[in-house]
Amino acid sequence: MPKKPAIHTVPHGDGWANRREGSSRVFDTHPTKAEAQAAGREAAMRDSTEHLIHKQNGQIGERNSYGNDPYPPPN
Repeated sequence: MPKKPAIHTVPHGDGWANRREGSSRVFDTHPTKAEAQAAGREAAMRDSTEHLIHKQNGQIGERNSYGNDPYPPPN
């Protein structure tokens, strides 16, 4: 089964949005970063993938993985 693309929470216009990695289209928008982050986390958990939260300037500020990560990580 192919891995689902990561979810990115990004600034979008006057608010925030979530989009899947590799896509230029957003799948939902929110007025605040907190609301977008919560919705992005739910989508990432549902898809068992990674959630990347961007800062206002577009840089990645935080990342969380909800996939099946091996522990310990391979060398």
